[in-house]
Amino acid sequence: MHIQNDEATEATRTDQEMQFDRYDPSVRRINKHIFVWVCNFLFGSLGVDRFIRGQIGLGIIKLLTGGAIGVWALVDFVVALVKCYGAEFGGSENVVFINGKYAR
Repeated sequence: MHIQNDEATEATRTDQEMQFDRYDPSVRRINKHIFVWVCNFLFGSLGVDRFIRGQIGLGIIKLLTGGAIGVWALVDFVVALVKCYGAEFGGSENVVFINGKYAR
């Protein structure tokens, strides 16, 4: 997993906040294009998107059920598209998860 920092966001954050995020295991950052198209579209039925978000239990269930025969995987893909390319993360190259939930 390649972790990047968004330059526009870093300009408004303090050094202490950046240090905290860097070492806080509950905060995960990933490039939104990789997350949506690779983790969700290609490997969504295997639960890769849930593992990346830190939701290991849901990832295992999704893996064992085949993404609930594709329905769960399709719903997660549509939600990822809307969240990552919508207004919330539209201007950023990264998507941020805190405790497995989309956060901005």
